[in-house]
Amino acid sequence: MPTVSVGRDRLFEALGQSYTQEQFEELCFDFGIELDDVTTEKAVLRKEKHLNEEAAEDEEVIYKIEVPANRYDLLCLEGLAQALRIFIGKEKVPNYKVMDIPVNSMLKMHVKPETSLIRPFIVCAVLRNITFDEARYNSFIDLQDRLHQNLCRKRTLVAIGTHDLDTLHEPFTYEALPPSQIKFIPLKQVREFRADELMEFYKSDMKLKKFLHIIESSSVFPVIYDSKRTVLSLPPIINGAHSAITLKTKNVFIECTATDLTKAKIVLNTMVTMFSIYCEKKFEVEPVEVITSDEKSFIYPDLSVWNLEVDIPYIIQSIGIPIKANEAISLLNKMQLPSISENSNILVSIPPTRSDVLHKCDIMEDVAIAYGFNNIPKTKPKSLTQGKQQCLNHVSDLIRLETARISLLPGILKTTGHNKDHPRPIKIFEVGDVVILDGERDVGAANHRHLAALYCNSNSGFEVIHGLVDRIMEVVGVPFVSVGDDSGYYIRPSHEPEFFPGRQANIIFKGKSIGAFGIVHPEVLARFDILDPCSMVEMTIEPFL
Repeated sequence: MPTVSVGRDRLFEALGQSYTQEQFEELCFDFGIELDDVTTEKAVLRKEKHLNEEAAEDEEVIYKIEVPANRYDLLCLEGLAQALRIFIGKEKVPNYKVMDIPVNSMLKMHVKPETSLIRPFIVCAVLRNITFDEARYNSFIDLQDRLHQNLCRKRTLVAIGTHDLDTLHEPFTYEALPPSQIKFIPLKQVREFRADELMEFYKSDMKLKKFLHIIESSSVFPVIYDSKRTVLSLPPIINGAHSAITLKTKNVFIECTATDLTKAKIVLNTMVTMFSIYCEKKFEVEPVEVITSDEKSFIYPDLSVWNLEVDIPYIIQSIGIPIKANEAISLLNKMQLPSISENSNILVSIPPTRSDVLHKCDIMEDVAIAYGFNNIPKTKPKSLTQGKQQCLNHVSDLIRLETARISLLPGILKTTGHNKDHPRPIKIFEVGDVVILDGERDVGAANHRHLAALYCNSNSGFEVIHGLVDRIMEVVGVPFVSVGDDSGYYIRPSHEPEFFPGRQANIIFKGKSIGAFGIVHPEVLARFDILDPCSMVEMTIEPFL
């Protein structure tokens, strides 16, 4: 589940009241989210840098809140606060509107046919007369990053570009050109690059290098120009410096290029609905006309509301509560789903912020959340299979028995690679089975129970892992002895390929090697996209029995 970090005081200000931590945890639980951690921004930095400085009294308290992965409207303070205000009855669902302006007066985005070779779709909108301060600006940028990591699948499906409209000249064109023909000054740079030069330049950039593979092997790169051939962006890699937004920006032009048009529409809707609250005309968004290569015209964003009809018996049967139509309507209104009674059913209006609602089961789930899971009576469902395992699950279990791993190291490194943004140090351990070839066994192999642990930080932490080995031996009652003594354990240099030469050792117990520890080799770390040095130990624990 994604975690959203918000300032506690700013959140409470947006909610219009303060809470104790316990009260806010209860509110989160009732709404279906979770207060995961309470910290400060400086504490996070201290932890990342491994500093032991004392906390200052005036440090801003940060709430880290876990939200459902499909609730993109909760990925920023603005959406989170609005959803909670509606939930506690302080606000009604906003009426999001697209400005009513003639098509011939709209900004135009012309799409060239070559874009079909690389990234065929683009959708656009304008936030007109918006007012930023530092907190709003940072939230605006953070939402883009969270969407890129989540819904956009690390920019492979959708990439968001935001620009200061007042620095540009319409109409705009979305093109695809050979990289040697694209020249511009990228964001946070001062000199001009060709697009092919940028690919090499960003290979050493810790943030951007992971997106290069999306387009670098293509014969053409996507690029967006204004009417004076100023580059807005080279999606999905980097925006141009010319149109960078600042705290003084009043009119924001948003473009989302994509390989998935449906996802692009959701991303655009999320961006504009969350931040149109800061526009001069609240919740109103200026549309942009996108003209495709075959001269078809589309107006974005689409902020229309669609309706879904749900029958009360379905809700009652699914949740197991005797609920009436008016009660269900009241609960759905709390979840940003305005509803009315129609015959014996409920007609639910789905706003553009609730892209997660696709089926009546989603409506049922929101009724259950608003009702309170703890308030639902506990019952035992009647099993149609009378307790028997489903055939598919049985086959799956049999297949699992025929697969095996020979080391715990890859799994732990994979976990570390997927948690690069976690504050340092990262400490992971696992105790589990591996399979080792054994000619003395009838099946030619045997299960062994292994223990593995990893330490990842700005330094290698070799001494931390070494200390852990000593601690494990102390706990199991094995003394450290001199080399050759079989009454305890000792270490000797090893030559395992997964570890750095000269910074690794075998663990010898009763004359036999039971494992090894050391600094993980940089080539191994690179394959798992791990940027910081790591040390690790893996050893069998069966000899201690």
